[in-house]
Amino acid sequence: MLHTLQNEYWQAGILPETGASVAFGRVMVKGAWRDVLRPTTETDYGNSSKCASFIMMPWCNRIKDGILRAEGTEYQLHIEKDDHTARHGDVRKRTWEVVSAEDTRILMRFDSTHFDDINFPFRFTGEAEYRIDGGVFTWRLSLRNDDTRSMPCGFGHHPYFVRDPLSVTIPCATMFVLENYLAVDAPIPIAPEVDFRIPKPLGTFEFNHVLSGRVAEQEARIVYEDVDIKMTSDPLFSHYLIYAPAGEPFWALEPMTQVNDGFNLYERGISEAGVLMLAPGEMASAEMHLTV
Repeated sequence: MLHTLQNEYWQAGILPETGASVAFGRVMVKGAWRDVLRPTTETDYGNSSKCASFIMMPWCNRIKDGILRAEGTEYQLHIEKDDHTARHGDVRKRTWEVVSAEDTRILMRFDSTHFDDINFPFRFTGEAEYRIDGGVFTWRLSLRNDDTRSMPCGFGHHPYFVRDPLSVTIPCATMFVLENYLAVDAPIPIAPEVDFRIPKPLGTFEFNHVLSGRVAEQEARIVYEDVDIKMTSDPLFSHYLIYAPAGEPFWALEPMTQVNDGFNLYERGISEAGVLMLAPGEMASAEMHLTV
């Protein structure tokens, strides 16, 4: 069931039964609501892949061959048939419990022990909160290790924005080289075509890149003709994935704690992979803000 958050600046639709995904995100422009996140058609409200944004947890993006390596042990996860990876975590297609819901805030919880077929070898609890306060739309994620072992993990958001912005700014100085969507080594200096430290339009270049080396106190920025959005996030979201497929009316800028295939990089000693290692009972939490 759709829950709508709204004030004089923002209108956002949240779908607890579809992985706590976002159905739409609109801002008030000259007396009318304007979509800034890719809107979801009502017939697709049950499909997280078609939503305006979905949650990635307890890992971000892809794991090569679905093999999770942690402290010398290998765990085989279920994989997608198209690319043989374990993809985007295992909460986005499941129902989250609504803890509380108000006009401008909703808090939801996910307990992995409620699902017999969870695709992760560690027990965990997740929380997702969306709230609007003035012109600020806040997205908060928390992840707690409920297991008796240390748990490698990560989380992130996958927001799709409408095209085409006049300019984009992303304060990242390095990037990961990807092969088949998977990071292969430590980050390198950013290539000119994906360097958005100076504002510029997306253009026609096709993007699917993970950027890092983020200056935490600096904001990402998305400027449309009549809407200016600032994206800020906690340092734990140390990576931004920019995804802009050619010919599509949308693009994505995804704040993530870890890079694609981060577990395997972490096991190779690459600290920039961004993997969180939570002790039993430990929790990690981070917020992302969209300010109009």
